[in-house]
Amino acid sequence: MAPKTARARRLGIALRTHREAAGLTLEAAADEINSTRSTLSRYENAQTLVSPATVRALLTSYGVGPADIAAAVQLAKDARKPGWWVSYSYLLDQRTIDFIALEAEATGIANFEPSVVPGLLQTADYIRGVMRGGPHTLTDEQVEQRVQLRLDRQQRLSGAEPPILDAIIDEGALLRPVGDRSVMSGQLQHLLKMAELPNVTVQVIPLAAGYHRGTRGSLHILEFADPEDPIIASVETVAGQMVLDRPGDLRTCAKIMEHLRTVALSPAASRDQLLRLLNER
Repeated sequence: MAPKTARARRLGIALRTHREAAGLTLEAAADEINSTRSTLSRYENAQTLVSPATVRALLTSYGVGPADIAAAVQLAKDARKPGWWVSYSYLLDQRTIDFIALEAEATGIANFEPSVVPGLLQTADYIRGVMRGGPHTLTDEQVEQRVQLRLDRQQRLSGAEPPILDAIIDEGALLRPVGDRSVMSGQLQHLLKMAELPNVTVQVIPLAAGYHRGTRGSLHILEFADPEDPIIASVETVAGQMVLDRPGDLRTCAKIMEHLRTVALSPAASRDQLLRLLNER
């Protein structure tokens, strides 16, 4: 199954929108191209990659204009281009691949973590500690492969067109040792360094804030450049990562993230707190 990239989701939305504008049911539209309702549904939900030729045939049958057809066909071609993460696909489950594919196209990333430092801000040694303490027993080689994957994900933050990253970290995550003392000192120093990037904001929720709406688990919200791309939320569970895209879930996640920003220290006060924690080690 192909990952649900932002381009694939945008194409699926376009196919559904044009079909509905033409007044066609899934069954009727599928008949137009000698396909099935289930196949067309998978195209529209970005569960299956659709070929440029099929896109052209569908939109022609819907009576769509040539400019819109050309744009959708190009989107179908772009959606089929493999991402950098493809070489790591054998390491990951489908839900994680879907999330990485979306993250790679996001222009805005908001991430709250209650238990660990956000993955995009982890050092290599910290990542190793996390992987060795994870739910699966990994060989040294498998650990190093996952370390490299996460470091590759981080490359965008300092690239030519970096996303905006708003990272909110519960203080408990900063107090929890991962690796030895030098690993945690290096991690705190790295957070301070990354917070200096113009596209990165780091905020800490102090323990003094008490119980808050994020205490139950991590939360990601991804935003995209194209206004037709709805935001995506992701939560981490004991069963793995869950990508959420239903409007009700997204509204709830957005409200929680906004609440977390209000209970967190300001970026400047968070920097002071990071320095205090570093000096106490």
